Amino acid sequence: MAQQGDEEREFDLKWADGAEHKEPSARARMLAARWKENPPGPVPFRGEPEGVGPRRSSWISTVVVLGSVAAVIVVLGYVRFRAPY
Repeated sequence: MAQQGDEEREFDLKWADGAEHKEPSARARMLAARWKENPPGPVPFRGEPEGVGPRRSSWISTVVVLGSVAAVIVVLGYVRFRAPY
């Protein structure tokens, strides 16, 4: 099979883009058929998130992070203290 040159390919793209009727994609056809029978309900621009639990306050997260860092420092210091030189 011979490969098309850049000029021929560009001509084909211009010809395709200039078509009067463009066939919709398979997904667009599938959704159109589905929505004919069962149209989707209205969707708010930003809907409420579902299943979100209560937010923790930021100070609890800060305490958890700082406590973890302190624990790692203590463990590393203990390991270094116990290691023979």
